[in-house]
Amino acid sequence: MVTFTQTNIFSQWKLLQVILQDEYLSDKYNAAGTPVERVKFYKLRSSLPHHSLSCCLLVATVAVAGIFIRPTFLAFAFPPVFFWLQRGLGSKIIGLGVFHLRILIFTLSAIPATVIFIVIDSFYYGYLTVNEICEFKIGLDNFVVTPLNFLKYNMNTDNLSKHGLHPRYLHFLVNVPLLYNVLGLMSLGAVLSLVYRGVRRKWSDLPRVQSIIGLMTSSFFIPILVLSIFPHQEARFLIPVTLPVIFLHSQRIRHISNTEQRCHEKGTAYNITFSRGSRRSMLLTLWYFINLVLTIFFGFLHQGGVYSLSTHLAAEMRLKPRLTALHLVTSHTYSLPLFFLQQTNSRRSLFNRQTGKRYHLARQFYSYEMGSTPLEVVHMKLHTLLEICELKKNEKRLDYRLYLALPASLMEEFYVTASNLTADLDFSVEKVFYPHVSTEALPDIFHLLSDECMNYDTQTYCERETLYLSPLKFLSRFVQQFGLTLIRIRR
Repeated sequence: MVTFTQTNIFSQWKLLQVILQDEYLSDKYNAAGTPVERVKFYKLRSSLPHHSLSCCLLVATVAVAGIFIRPTFLAFAFPPVFFWLQRGLGSKIIGLGVFHLRILIFTLSAIPATVIFIVIDSFYYGYLTVNEICEFKIGLDNFVVTPLNFLKYNMNTDNLSKHGLHPRYLHFLVNVPLLYNVLGLMSLGAVLSLVYRGVRRKWSDLPRVQSIIGLMTSSFFIPILVLSIFPHQEARFLIPVTLPVIFLHSQRIRHISNTEQRCHEKGTAYNITFSRGSRRSMLLTLWYFINLVLTIFFGFLHQGGVYSLSTHLAAEMRLKPRLTALHLVTSHTYSLPLFFLQQTNSRRSLFNRQTGKRYHLARQFYSYEMGSTPLEVVHMKLHTLLEICELKKNEKRLDYRLYLALPASLMEEFYVTASNLTADLDFSVEKVFYPHVSTEALPDIFHLLSDECMNYDTQTYCERETLYLSPLKFLSRFVQQFGLTLIRIRR
């Protein structure tokens, strides 16, 4: 999306230059006093490249491709495409008729790419086959419109609840400051300022629709407003607004206080100094500090144990026999990226030259994501998987290993839940991976300050020393909460 906007702006600038030259030559042509001058300006005007419908097919095709790849692309593409369509509007040579003609041609230019993508998706998902085309048994049910299915799925709150429901103000109040911190707050403040000017009807203080400020402001505000309609909101959805945020507000935190000009024989040199004590320098320092903190948190601490867990399991699977299946249940943490395990594709059909038959490799790894479901449900899932694995082991003599990946902050609750349930599960801590911060299961500080604690090694309760008598022990227990525990489940 950023590249699309940059290309659009560059194309827009070149076309505006052509429009200005066309308008200039048109005025010169009308003011010419002799036929010779009229012919001269007419030839110069005719030599200019055609600008009104230039690149219309290309821009429409790119827009359609983006929408089929990710339908929310429409929210990000609308401001630059509209800005591109109304270029030169209000000049002497371009009126509303030309603007409406551009919209019509742009819509027609999008039809070929739309049909091609619908046919490709219909073949890919098996709704349309060559035999049906040959027999002319084609109906509307044979075609798949991916963006339409995307909208139908996301308009259903029950579907979004599987991925997590968020308040609709999350993008504005949390995700924008989280992604851009100081710049994000400035962007939101600028939008509120524009809304205030609009309410007060100070139209002269608002940016012009055809200005670059108007384009960048709408490219920031409109996509976030559209995405806020859906109750599932993640910060990564807003990454395409990076370009407008930087373009509009980066200069506000970087202040040039003094410029000295010095002349030399070969030219002019400029000595630029920055004011260290200015307010903008303080904002820049704050911006650096927040980015450093967030880099450490999201780059190393947040879900940091997932990578260590994946490398541990990958090494274990390389050592174990190939007929051993490994089952991993994840709770209150991210699911394990399967590509880290470097497993062969069990769905791929292979051919045995000796027997002349096709076969599939046995699947070695099974992953079960439980999300933030209660630990009672996780225990029942483990009990069910254990019964299934034991049955396959007795019937087919296939060995197995069953693991649970759980944040260390939930270990005490896991033990308590296991003792309250009747399911006979034998489990032991295989390894704990540090650091690992799971926002779905942050440590309960008030519980850590209570009078009792769980001894994970002996699975018995022990009395805890008060905080002021043993602060180092409390700090040690607190730090140990930020880990990812791998639990081996047995019968």
